[in-house]
Amino acid sequence: MRPNNLRTVWQRGGQVLNGWLGIPNSFSAEVMAQLGWDSLVIDLQHGLIDYQVAVGMMQAISTTPTTPMVRVPWNDPAIIMKCLDAGAYGVICPMVNTRADAERFVGACRFPPKGYRSSGPIRAIIYGGGDYQAKSDETIVALAMIETVEGMKNLDAIAATPGLDGIYIGPNDLSISMGKKPGLDQTDPDVVAAIGRILAACRKAGIKACVHTASVAYAKSMLAKGFDLVTVLSDNRLLAAYGAQVVGEVRGAMGKDAGGAKDPGGVV
Repeated sequence: MRPNNLRTVWQRGGQVLNGWLGIPNSFSAEVMAQLGWDSLVIDLQHGLIDYQVAVGMMQAISTTPTTPMVRVPWNDPAIIMKCLDAGAYGVICPMVNTRADAERFVGACRFPPKGYRSSGPIRAIIYGGGDYQAKSDETIVALAMIETVEGMKNLDAIAATPGLDGIYIGPNDLSISMGKKPGLDQTDPDVVAAIGRILAACRKAGIKACVHTASVAYAKSMLAKGFDLVTVLSDNRLLAAYGAQVVGEVRGAMGKDAGGAKDPGGVV
């Protein structure tokens, strides 16, 4: 079976650099995949992407060594299994609040007897190889998102779920659930402490700790703390950031009387 970059990097003691896709387009996914990310997540929860578009994006990513993953809209076995059948090599599941939630999620990612995934890897067997059904359980990565106060209360039980590969921190929802201001690069002491608790729980359980960030500087700081996977920005945020920089620089060269739109540099 085709190797999973995440497991390859982790097995050699490395850290995964992950990108994020919210633009519903196979060409933009292909461009992102050419940049050298270890993996790319197609966001079916908060992006503008539906299942059929996601399949085309996975096909585009498959032209490169980058590993395709998805964030599913919810802890729904139907969409989890369909995304795996389409060739996703990792699944991020939002709003995992209890051990039962985690077990339901992991079970949908594994064939019996480890889970209850139905067998029908229509594209996955083309992408992964003829031995997909025999080896997918040890290749596919299952990451649960802890992003609520309830999830924090059940943190250790969730982390100890058999078959769970790691926890992916959603800083925005976690902050809101704690009564704090939303934000990816958190500096609020209480939220920072909660993120640290998740990292420690992952270490204790022997699973991977993953986090979403909004800047290179914050991503570097999370790597220094020992996170096993960091996501930096997203395709639309990268587009907006560089586009704003270019427009601002050229407008500046034209002079203040050149007219046109204001520099949108604050969008990211």
